[in-house]
Amino acid sequence: MTESIRNAQINNGSLDLYLTENDLQIAEHEHMSQSSTVLMIDISHSMILYGEDRITPSKKVAMAMAEMIKRKYPKDTLDIIVFGNDAWQIQVKDLPYLQVGPYHTNTVAGLELAMDLLRRKKNKNKQIFMITDGKPSCLKETDGSYYQNSFGLDRRIVNKCLNMAAACKRMKIQITTFMIANDPYLQQFVKEFTEANSGKAFYSGLKGLGEFIFEDYEKNRKRNIR
Repeated sequence: MTESIRNAQINNGSLDLYLTENDLQIAEHEHMSQSSTVLMIDISHSMILYGEDRITPSKKVAMAMAEMIKRKYPKDTLDIIVFGNDAWQIQVKDLPYLQVGPYHTNTVAGLELAMDLLRRKKNKNKQIFMITDGKPSCLKETDGSYYQNSFGLDRRIVNKCLNMAAACKRMKIQITTFMIANDPYLQQFVKEFTEANSGKAFYSGLKGLGEFIFEDYEKNRKRNIR
């Protein structure tokens, strides 16, 4: 306001307060809500099948995302999870050495760990970014054994994933899924999963993966979470 009045006095040369559109001084303020993000990276064996290396671009995106947050949004938090038969947290410094294994895809374990990490964060704006190329095909039983099924979409596994998506929704954690596969039945699963969470999904190739993630991260930071 002070600058606008000063401009009016200079431009109009009068003691009377007469403001025009050209006198107005406008300051752009970006909504700077703090955000807590968990990035989930699929390290099941399918990430290197069929002659396509899907894990290397995923690692590069994770490193670039960590660098962007560190430089541009230092108050934000980023945790990185990998998931195969199980899920565990890794550090940014571990990313260059990350490799896929002879694993199935335990999406539920990844989501459980992500929820546990985000539950501890004080920020209201919480989100999960999940990079995967395959269907969920594994669950860990209470006795420590694994229930695995690589053929089609096993409803026992799928329903558990949908329940986890709904649980995240109740915690106001939005899940954005980046599916780097084009199989119609996998896209149908992602559609169900996204609807259960009221989240978002991108069906992207490896080439545009980074752009999708960075653009969506910027958009999600500006959400008002009540």
